[in-house]
Amino acid sequence: MNPITFTDAAVVHIKSMLAKNANSVGFRLSIKKTGCSGYAYVPDLIEKVIEDDLHFVVQDNLQVFVEPKSLQFLQDIVVDYVVDEGQGLKQKRLVFVNPKETGRCGCGESFTIE
Repeated sequence: MNPITFTDAAVVHIKSMLAKNANSVGFRLSIKKTGCSGYAYVPDLIEKVIEDDLHFVVQDNLQVFVEPKSLQFLQDIVVDYVVDEGQGLKQKRLVFVNPKETGRCGCGESFTIE
């Protein structure tokens, strides 16, 4: 069982980003301390595998890498890709649904885990 779940929409989006960068080898997810709430998700396309990263494969053979020290915060999250259409603007973005979150900052960029 993979520690992170990806929706089909997220996989399609990430795979299209990987296809645009021929040197990419996979998708990496970590977190960093930041913002007014404490932590932020750091999604990234990587061109070189980091030796200590945890590695797993999700649907459509998407290679996923997770920073080991971030796993405790990322375990059981769902990564989705959404299109928000509001006030004439269309915003496309990855969304992280984390059952461990206890709060988010007003702008939605950072989150809290207790």
